[in-house]
Amino acid sequence: MDHASANLIALKDPIETINIVVAFNQQAKEDILDKSEKVTYHKTQQLLSAYYKKLGEAIKNYKAVILFGPTNAKVELYNILKADLQFVKIKIEVKQADKMTENQQHAFVRNYFL
Repeated sequence: MDHASANLIALKDPIETINIVVAFNQQAKEDILDKSEKVTYHKTQQLLSAYYKKLGEAIKNYKAVILFGPTNAKVELYNILKADLQFVKIKIEVKQADKMTENQQHAFVRNYFL
């Protein structure tokens, strides 16, 4: 995962991947570029907050989750989830990882959980 998109990988047969992206459409980009730095920061934070909320909604359906990727987005999401009591029964771990192809991500998840 990073600040732009995340792949939710479910260990099923076959492996199921769902991609969740930040709702950062062309109009939002243009609006942000036309605004001041403060407005740009707040709009970006709003978009990230909605993105993390969407990920949290999907994560609620799992018993164990590994957050991995090349940026600190995984740690930001982890901190949000740990502060929310509805995630207390979900085992959540964070691992640093380089940028990976989808097949490499599938192998990483398989190796972690199996």
